[in-house]
Amino acid sequence: MSFDKTDELVVNTIRALSIDAIEKANSGHPGLPMGAAPMAYTLWKNHLNFNPKSVEWFNRDRFILSAGHGSMLLYSLLHLSGTLPMEEVKNFRQYGSQTPGHPEYGHTDGVEITTGPLGQGFAMSVGMAMAEKHLAAQFNTETHNVIDHYTYVLASDGDLMEGISHEAASLAGHLELDKLIVLYDSNDISLDGDLSMSFSENIKERFESYGWHYELVEDGNSLTEIDRAIEKAKETKQPSMIEIKTIIGYGSPNKSGKSAAHGAPIGSDERVLAFENYGLDSNKDFHVEDSVYDRFNETLASRSSEKEAEWNKLMEDYKEKQPELYKALINGIEGKLAEDYANNLPKYEVGTKKATRGNSSDMLQNLSKTVPTLFGGAADLASSNKTNVVDEEDFLKDNYKGRNIWFGVREFGMAAAANGMAAHGGVFPYVGTFFVFSDYLKPAVRLSALMGLPVTYVFTHDSIAVGEDGPTHEPIEQLAGLRAIPNLKVIRPADGNETRVAWKVALESKTTPTALVLTRQDIEVIDVEEDTLEAGVRKGGYIAYDKGDDAIVFATGSEVPLAINAAEKLHEEGVNIKVASIPDMQTFLSQDKEYIDSVLNKHIENRTAVEMAASLGWHRFVGMDGKLLTIDTFGASAPGDLVMEKYGFTVDNLVNIIKEN
Repeated sequence: MSFDKTDELVVNTIRALSIDAIEKANSGHPGLPMGAAPMAYTLWKNHLNFNPKSVEWFNRDRFILSAGHGSMLLYSLLHLSGTLPMEEVKNFRQYGSQTPGHPEYGHTDGVEITTGPLGQGFAMSVGMAMAEKHLAAQFNTETHNVIDHYTYVLASDGDLMEGISHEAASLAGHLELDKLIVLYDSNDISLDGDLSMSFSENIKERFESYGWHYELVEDGNSLTEIDRAIEKAKETKQPSMIEIKTIIGYGSPNKSGKSAAHGAPIGSDERVLAFENYGLDSNKDFHVEDSVYDRFNETLASRSSEKEAEWNKLMEDYKEKQPELYKALINGIEGKLAEDYANNLPKYEVGTKKATRGNSSDMLQNLSKTVPTLFGGAADLASSNKTNVVDEEDFLKDNYKGRNIWFGVREFGMAAAANGMAAHGGVFPYVGTFFVFSDYLKPAVRLSALMGLPVTYVFTHDSIAVGEDGPTHEPIEQLAGLRAIPNLKVIRPADGNETRVAWKVALESKTTPTALVLTRQDIEVIDVEEDTLEAGVRKGGYIAYDKGDDAIVFATGSEVPLAINAAEKLHEEGVNIKVASIPDMQTFLSQDKEYIDSVLNKHIENRTAVEMAASLGWHRFVGMDGKLLTIDTFGASAPGDLVMEKYGFTVDNLVNIIKEN
């Protein structure tokens, strides 16, 4: 496709808007927008299907600015396409604006995911491409190609240096995600200086070894060469890496090609010189010629509007010809569950024993039958996490319809991919690993919570009861760390019945991720009336055992049956106590004061908290003078029962602690 002088004007206008917004804010990263404007514009003009008047159109192409520090590039594109008002461009990085320092999902129309922590945008795009492949295989028919779109990424050197990029790129190549196309802004400059000081990889050989298609564009200002490379990428049967050599801060005579253009405004004097190089009037700030708006309207907007109209017509026919598939797809897109989706979830008899990881597996086997867009797997631990659905096929390059994902030993990449799936929409993603390895993927969990994405994390082997694997595999501080993340539900269920409710809470969530923290060892089902348990888990805490007010014990997970057994022994000795199960501490503490007080029972002076984890947080329940049976050291290697005994998690020891004055 040919380019003309107007195209050149559009590119320079993108650069100028970015410079002006950053100068006005006196904060930002101008170098990337100035250097990468040609590749971004070429993509948006000739290839991207994104309708500015219908930004939620489901079959749109996704554009991910993984190099989120260059956010003004995206905001300039969104403004010129008619999505973002100029007033918001002028309010760049200001409180309450739609143009925050890094793009934020759910905050600005046209922003597909929150980016800024480098590498994660790249990895989330892999999840988006996986979701597209899976939904296409599940719902497309010979006559109705209802899911068919690309995921485009603009990545920086920093994205490709982060370790997560290796995990994600390896997985994408293995799965042959051919509708994933990455534009790499290769400018040889990092924030601190020349890239050669820290990075000398052969990108071509690296990505070809992953199984990617590779293209090199030597002139990052050549719209024709960039366009040709994208066309080639769309013809391949592999994910594509297009390395585009650019000059950071292009047009700035004194700062281009230098790290000085990376993370700070170029300054008013340099702005004048850059505008002169662009052929623009430096006396006009935030200025856009009508021809620039017209070019976006006659290319991106008109093409995408036509594509959406065609898709809407196709969907009407799909609804008529394939009503069941249509309903399942729409429910997935809208995140709807069937009213009876949980009717057949198993319930467990009091006194029976099973590990909550096994209970979780029971739930998954049943939920897969009633939630057709449930989609997930584990980081090479499905056999331990019990996340494999036995009646479902595997998601592989020759079977994208499969619902069991083999993520391999890529915990961080796995979690980021799940975020991409959730942001893409249409599926209910879940992922699994050992709880101690939540440390490997915590940055992605944080982004789940920040974006409000309902990803379910299945964390098993939740305590020192792991035993022989020792302190490297025995979580201690992880519960406190995850509980500190805003907008994250951390649920540690006490038995199979609490696990059933926990899965329901996770699937019914719309704007909150959920971490299910589950045992390896068998634990006893507690005796609680069903309605009380259901309401209590949903509220984060409840009284699970009540014989009187001599003392109260607060516990989570496997320690709830332990506490109840200790309470029964004390009851035989004439000491009558309460036991509170607190499966979700944050949710419990968010309830109204009346409910919290009804569980805390502050009038009871004898107060104990028991949890096989760090003590941090439990003083809110027992007070500074309360008793704690917790762990503020690392674990040990020995059989699980012996480790628990050595650390004091026995009925007799808990009884003695409660009886202490």
